Amino acid sequence: MPGSIPIRVQNLCKYYQVHQKEPGLVGSLKSFVKRKYADVKAVDDVSFTIDAGEIVGFLGPNGAGKTTTLKVLAGLLYPTNGVARVLDFTPSERRAAFLRQITLVMGQKQQLAWDLPPMETFLVNAAIYEIPDDQFKKTLAELTELLELAPLLKKQVRKLSLGERMKCELTAALLHRPKVLFLDEPTIGLDVTMQTKIRQFVAEYNARYRATIILTSHYMADVTALCQRVIVIDHGKLLYDGDLKALAEKIAPHKLVRVEFSQALDGQRLEEFGEVVKMRGQRAELLVPRDATSDVAARMLAQLPIADVTIEEPPIEDVITRVFEQAARARAERGEAEEEEE
Repeated sequence: MPGSIPIRVQNLCKYYQVHQKEPGLVGSLKSFVKRKYADVKAVDDVSFTIDAGEIVGFLGPNGAGKTTTLKVLAGLLYPTNGVARVLDFTPSERRAAFLRQITLVMGQKQQLAWDLPPMETFLVNAAIYEIPDDQFKKTLAELTELLELAPLLKKQVRKLSLGERMKCELTAALLHRPKVLFLDEPTIGLDVTMQTKIRQFVAEYNARYRATIILTSHYMADVTALCQRVIVIDHGKLLYDGDLKALAEKIAPHKLVRVEFSQALDGQRLEEFGEVVKMRGQRAELLVPRDATSDVAARMLAQLPIADVTIEEPPIEDVITRVFEQAARARAERGEAEEEEE
């Protein structure tokens, strides 16, 4: 439907029952007679919407619920409660019209036939998705150019490097020109050069086809290069949904000041300006309260022999870590409060 929101999630929940067994032979016998189960809330009351053409970073530690959410949105899992709508379809119904418009790429899974060249898988996918021959040739030519695939098309998949296989995996997943992409760790295990090429390709695909993309990655460089907006999830709960830069301003109370001096300087003298986190030779790094950064920089320039100074936001990795630390403290406080009530 023109003008509709491609991805809409409302109060989404996905719970699992996990078998719990006591250790040893006695535990095994008890489990054989009567099993005990515990509910695991992989996704717990999560809501968000994503507009057409957005690239959104979906962040969280291992076990946070990221992949589970993507699998629900791709129709691989049924939600326990709540609503998930993608392109005005209910994903779990797995309708052909829905599947022709989405794709799920998982960096640790592969769809390529191991003993065949990538071109064979491409042809199979073209038949599965009923891609017209002229469209298939045109799309393959575009993807081959973007990803520099020409030397790889006729080589056995088993003889390709990890980076080469990942490029072919992306091609296989995008031949039908999906409108929605779920990318789960697409650069995992790749070297820095190949990571950069994959990021450039994703950005180009987004610009060319105005595709809507959800990206999960443990490499923050992927997120900062591609995403203006991030959704942060932990223990199945949504912690943050908004602008990436705004998250840094909200969570990180300091900025990083990098200083190069024209002569050697005593580190103790710097402590009056901020927290010295690194001092080596004539270079130093300080953490300075965000609101005081301008005043501190002016005092340093007036009082110290400074050759160069730069003011930066803290690394996004540190910001995300701080988000999770705050969430962990909040859970601990809630647990203590519940124990006191009991």
